Amino acid sequence: MDTAADSSRGRWLLGRVTAGIPAERSPITHVADLPAQEASFAEWPEWAAPAAVEALRAGGVSAPWTHQAEAASLAFAGRHVVVSTGTASGKSLAYQLPVLSALIADEKATALYLSPTKALGADQLRAVSSLDIRPVRAASFDGDTPMAERDWVRAHANWVFTNPDMLHRGILSSHARWARFFKQLSYVVVDECHSYRGVFGSHVALLLRRLKRVARYYGGSPVFVLASATTAEPAAFAELLTGVECTAVTEDFSPRGARTVALWEPPLLTEITGENGAPVRRSAGAETSRILAELVIEGARSLAFVRSRRGAELTSLGAKRILSEVDPALADAVAAYRSGYLPEERRALEAALLSGRLLGVATTNALELGVDIAGLDAVVLAGYPGTLASFWQQAGRAGRAGDAALVVFVARDDPLDTYLVHHPGALLDRPVEAAVLDPANPYVLAPQLACAAAELPLTEPEVAEFGGDAARAVLDDLVAEKILRRRSSGWYWTSRDRPHAEVGIRGSGGEQVAVVEADSGRMLGTVDPGSACFAVHPGAVYLHQGSSYVVDELDLETGLALVHAENPDWNTSPREIVDITVESTLQRSDYGGVSVCLGEVSVTSQVVGYLRRRPSGEVLDQTPLDLPEQSLRTRAVWYTISAELLGSDSAGTGGAASVGTEVTSVVGTGEAGRTPGGAGLDPARVPGALHAAEHAAIGLLPLFATCDRWDIGGVSTAWHEDTGEATVFVHDGHPGGAGFADRGFAAVVPWLRATREAIISCECPTGCPSCVQSPKCGNGNDPLDKAGAVAVLGTVLGAVRRHGS
Repeated sequence: MDTAADSSRGRWLLGRVTAGIPAERSPITHVADLPAQEASFAEWPEWAAPAAVEALRAGGVSAPWTHQAEAASLAFAGRHVVVSTGTASGKSLAYQLPVLSALIADEKATALYLSPTKALGADQLRAVSSLDIRPVRAASFDGDTPMAERDWVRAHANWVFTNPDMLHRGILSSHARWARFFKQLSYVVVDECHSYRGVFGSHVALLLRRLKRVARYYGGSPVFVLASATTAEPAAFAELLTGVECTAVTEDFSPRGARTVALWEPPLLTEITGENGAPVRRSAGAETSRILAELVIEGARSLAFVRSRRGAELTSLGAKRILSEVDPALADAVAAYRSGYLPEERRALEAALLSGRLLGVATTNALELGVDIAGLDAVVLAGYPGTLASFWQQAGRAGRAGDAALVVFVARDDPLDTYLVHHPGALLDRPVEAAVLDPANPYVLAPQLACAAAELPLTEPEVAEFGGDAARAVLDDLVAEKILRRRSSGWYWTSRDRPHAEVGIRGSGGEQVAVVEADSGRMLGTVDPGSACFAVHPGAVYLHQGSSYVVDELDLETGLALVHAENPDWNTSPREIVDITVESTLQRSDYGGVSVCLGEVSVTSQVVGYLRRRPSGEVLDQTPLDLPEQSLRTRAVWYTISAELLGSDSAGTGGAASVGTEVTSVVGTGEAGRTPGGAGLDPARVPGALHAAEHAAIGLLPLFATCDRWDIGGVSTAWHEDTGEATVFVHDGHPGGAGFADRGFAAVVPWLRATREAIISCECPTGCPSCVQSPKCGNGNDPLDKAGAVAVLGTVLGAVRRHGS
């Protein structure tokens, strides 16, 4: 095999994976070759402590890459810095060097490390501990730290590794016991900061402001060093997250192997139909199993990223089954990997993959963050991972310096994935999106301000740091509810009990619903009360650390979901019906018969049943449920269309038109029976057209806002009482909003254009899960009018184009 050309190894592997597939049935929609990159090195900075340099050299780092030295020097000079570079680009060294040098120079100095997961924190602690630098006393402080060790950490550790949850509940809530640590706090490291988005990110942003405030009280003034995957506007995001001005280091000087990236769309199946007889594609998991097996046969060290733990297990089993028919010995070269493994198990798996004893691993994003596996021969992504940052983080595991690799993106049966495999530029050439968070969300501000006041009385000058007028309005509400007391010197906590234990920072607040195994009484996990009816309704399949359970009973009053262990060959999709009321319109743009709005809404939803589906997409049955309504005050983006633009003056244009016909006449030219620029839809077709456009828009919003389609919802109606017109709403799924609707409003033209193109790209005749069907539609995906949706979206975009600035 010739590997002289940069991309030959990746192209050769792709050829082996697609061998035997006729060209006319090829699932490949696009192939791109990404070039290799040589490393650029810098000298060790003069300020770096010799002991730190010596230890890092002994660990295998002969010299820092240029971006590592730049970021480290900025941090050592007292500048807050965010280093935003690719996977395996050595971001750890950028904070290790200044922190270690500071701790060596002053044994009283301290540093805090924050990671979004305990596993990542444990990996980074192990890396620092292995350097064995005498004055550095690094220790973890998380939920797994034994009580006897916690006193030692508080009294003696000078570099503490923790996570936002423990900082909130275990450190800031009892900050007086950490006075020594805060007094000399020199650095705060925020690792994988791009993962702090949505409601969780908003909580962490306010948590970091509380941290700065407590450190300042004891005399500490830490420098913030943030590490991020490649993202858009890293300096602006880091400032929003920390509340301090940050300098961004973005040019990546680490070496990188060449990569061949292939986009793969599974074929439509003829033998199986989905809901309402719609065609379904072969599942991304089944395709990934076959691709992984082919790669293992060729001896390629490969990683397959699958979205769920159960999906990872099934992908591994599928690959093993294929390999056992070729060579039973090869089946042992494949394994599944998920979160929840012990550190020793994780290290053994990493070592087996790096040594070649293990050739194929199917994993969830547990291997996306902070695990030392890079330079693989191939990476397969079963479905878009939600953000471009995650896509490149996962794809970055492939490729060693001097050797090429293969990356295969396999589309799921989903509008966003359909769009991406037919519009490769949106995946390969588009700048990585900025993470979305909203620290001014009153539903996040209220509990955070209560915690801040309980830690130390909140003074007037500090209000600006927490959001200014938005924070002041929330403080007034907390005083009115007698949670806080207002005095001339500030706001005071009124209770003996601290609020921290009642404030969850990873969800929307409220008492969590406990998921308990009925036979053993063992608590498996918790679910947000707002999502309990969706996630743990009776009959739902609940996944915990790779094991499947089926929910027997959900009691919302006691906050308890009882489950039993079961491993069914089907999964469940809840169905909900939604009603929406406009409370206030914050922004509005009018475009001659079309208006686009952003505002506050009240959403009333009810889970009314669920579907059982096989992994292939085949629908087994639908079961009705009788669950209470849920109410949510949040933010939404919506557009309205006048009856004149929607309709037709004659009844002759009704009926099912082909998508192609609708596409050519979306922006009309005054033909008979149609308003110029109108959709020309008969009244009977309007509900299905709006409904299909709403579903597809929900599926495509994650391309423009860092969210999952399950973080958002929607409503469409041919006439809404608050707008007086046909309206399509897309709303945030979190109280107060998480910034997703705001991002949709800001990007409405590219968002709706991508939505329309995704529908057109799908070759199904009348609609399927890859374009306009939704997995959570309470109306059973009926009515849906695929061609009508293209016409509606074309009408909206045409009006904006004609009347917009």
